[in-house]
Order: sequence, then C-alpha cells, then structure tokens
Amino acid sequence: MPIDDKGIQRIGELLPAIIKPQHKPLTPIQERLLSMPLPNEEDQSILYQHSVLCQTCMPYRDPGEAVRLWQRKNGIVRLELQAGRLLDPTTDDFVDVGLPFGTKPRLVLYHLNAESLRTQSPNIELDDSLTAFVKRTLGLDVGGRTIRTVKEQLNRLAAADFRLGASVAGGRSVTVKGTVIEGLELWTPKDARQCVLWPTHVQFSTRYFESLMQHAVPLNESAVARLSHSAMALDVYTWLAQRLHRVDPSKPAFVPWISLKEQFGHGYNRMNNFKRVFRTTLKQVAVVYREAKFSLDGKGMRLIHSQPPVMRRLLQIK
Repeated sequence: MPIDDKGIQRIGELLPAIIKPQHKPLTPIQERLLSMPLPNEEDQSILYQHSVLCQTCMPYRDPGEAVRLWQRKNGIVRLELQAGRLLDPTTDDFVDVGLPFGTKPRLVLYHLNAESLRTQSPNIELDDSLTAFVKRTLGLDVGGRTIRTVKEQLNRLAAADFRLGASVAGGRSVTVKGTVIEGLELWTPKDARQCVLWPTHVQFSTRYFESLMQHAVPLNESAVARLSHSAMALDVYTWLAQRLHRVDPSKPAFVPWISLKEQFGHGYNRMNNFKRVFRTTLKQVAVVYREAKFSLDGKGMRLIHSQPPVMRRLLQIK
C-alpha cells in the first residue's frame, strides 16, 4: 500500500478495495463511484466554485415553498439565502420561485462559473453548453423529467439573493449583500405542458464575476459527476478542494464534530445520525479525491496538507 514520506497513507487509495463488495453486486452509487475512470491531469475537464460557496451550503432538500429565507454558518462566516421572484412570460407577471436546493443548482453553478471563466465574461450563453453538461455529469435524457428540474433549479438560483456576513475582531461584523446572477433571458414554451421556463442567457453580477476571477476553486468534472447523487458529497468535495492545500504542512487543522454538523448537518437533529451519514459521504468523496489526506475520530476531523484535486496552473485567467 503506498505510503508517503511522512508515513501517511492517502485514504482515497484504500477505499476502492474497502467499499467494493466481494460477494454482492455493486449498488448504483458504488457503480458510479468506481466505474468512471478519472482522466489524466492533462485531459481534465474543469469546473469551478467560488471559494466562499465552498465554505457555506445551499439546502440539501426542498425546504418548502413557504420558506423564503435560508441561513447557514461555518465558523465566523454566515450565509443567508433569500428566495426571489421572476417575470413569467406566459402570464406577463412576476411570480415567486422557491429556494434552490439539492445537487442540480450546485452543478449548474459549477458549469456557469467554468463558462464565465473560459470566455472571460460575465455574460453566458446556455443553450448547447448546459444541455451537454447536464447530460455528461448526470447521464440524463435531456428531454426528460430531470432536465426540467435542472431548468427549474437554475431559475431559483437566478432569482435568489445572497447575504454573506462575517464576525471580525473588536466585536464588529461585516455584511455583504448581492446576487450571483444579475439577469437572465427566458423564452415562452411552445408546448403548454412544458411549464418550466428555460433560461437561454445568464449574466453574472459584476461584483460576483470580479470576485470569481480572484477566488475560483478548480474542480475535477469527472469527480463531480461521480458525486452528483449527493448534495452533501458535492459540498464536502468542494470544501476539501479549497481547504486542504491551505493547511500548514507542519500543523494539521482540527475541525470538531459540532462545527462539521453546523456546516454540513442541516436536516440532522441527532449528532449520531449526522456522524453516520458524514462518514459514509466522506468515504465516497475520498474515492474521487485521492490526494486528500485527513483523519476522523470521536472528537472530529484533522485536515492534513494535501495537493488540490486540480492544479491551478490549468486555469488560464488573464
């Protein structure tokens, strides 16, 4: 078993043998994790997430139409997400849309970030690229029910307002209010049965685009596709992608269980239930992020300096 010069074995190198059953058929999740080969670094398709959104989370599940505000915290950072309204071209009136939730708005935002950085522009054309991306990462029939869900989640993401707050020294706090998507263009569906509107053009806010240019965290598209069954897995992967390479090589960082639950445990009232799900999720993430080095015990998680899943030299930003 490969061990590095510090005597630390990468957990990702152990996991394929651990989770692959010897006498039972693979589950669909195990097949997704193990059957899709990771590309060589030079051939990687790269997605991106903003570093702040790697540290805070959108809802995992639908909080319900009545819930218009969503709040999460991670250390000194606070996120408030407010559901918005969009103009419906079929009725020529503004309508409420719910909060974005689940894997699909996360996947869509990774793609939008990548397209914006690739073109060096906050203006993004969606028609072909988003359809191809969804089919690639989710393996979906682009005319089916799930693609309509992707479109709905994009609308929710576009309408939402973000507030980010941080406590600072001296008993002070800083709050930043803004939108990720400043504008989008909708077309009226010709088929009356197709009630979900399909955005054809998206415009990032100038503030978000400029910040993304400075704080984009590269992600391996193949790894993202493997984890596309779980919003928690995507959040843990993006968090480790932006965090592990910043850990002091001489001093591991410690994150207690209570902090892990505050960041990733929404929907889990009991700590034992969260621990069980988080451990399983972490194993899945380690399969696709094999450079990740960490340990987990009864007190919490120790993060050990690791190579990022995608080297930043692959990103050509002017």
